[in-house]
Amino acid sequence: MTKQPRIRVMVVDDHPVLRSGLTRLLGLEPDISVVAEASSGKQAVAEWKASRPDVALVDLLMPVLDGAETIARIRGIDPAARTLVLSSSESAMDAARVERAGACGYLTKESDAADIAAAIREVHAGRTKVRRGCLRGPVCAADMLTARESVVLALLRKGASNARIGEALAISELTVKTHVRSMMDKLQASDRTALVARAFDLGLLKAGDR
Repeated sequence: MTKQPRIRVMVVDDHPVLRSGLTRLLGLEPDISVVAEASSGKQAVAEWKASRPDVALVDLLMPVLDGAETIARIRGIDPAARTLVLSSSESAMDAARVERAGACGYLTKESDAADIAAAIREVHAGRTKVRRGCLRGPVCAADMLTARESVVLALLRKGASNARIGEALAISELTVKTHVRSMMDKLQASDRTALVARAFDLGLLKAGDR
């Protein structure tokens, strides 16, 4: 009997332990081979050009280029590229955003190895809108931040330091840090730059204010 070719996969994640774990687990599947790894969106685009995998498994929350932007750039190279997002975010809003960027599916990191492998097979077979995990329904973006957090965000967008924000609002620098951390958790942002970018994506900051 003729042996079926393996599905060639690229794993993209900025966390080396998670990336290597995914690579090892997928390597145990009889029909999947990890042919490339990338630790950033920029590297993922370069690896896509070099390796041309069948499916890319891409982390959503990465600095500089997040998963959605990475996928958009890969599809700019190859409009038929098949990509699957793996994220710690359970937000249906995030799932919709990456699908608009061209992803074929969305998995939360609650998914086990069998679910991830099954989703890779589905995407490789041509299915789109593949989802795994418990996704929360859409939330009104305006309700995500408190009034004080929104003010801190506006000052953060202007490049103000924590100390300057504290002076402007008559609060301590530690309180500013607490507000920033809270917003990063709520918006699933990995750093201050990603926080501002995420706020623009959700309409919490207006494009005309950039």
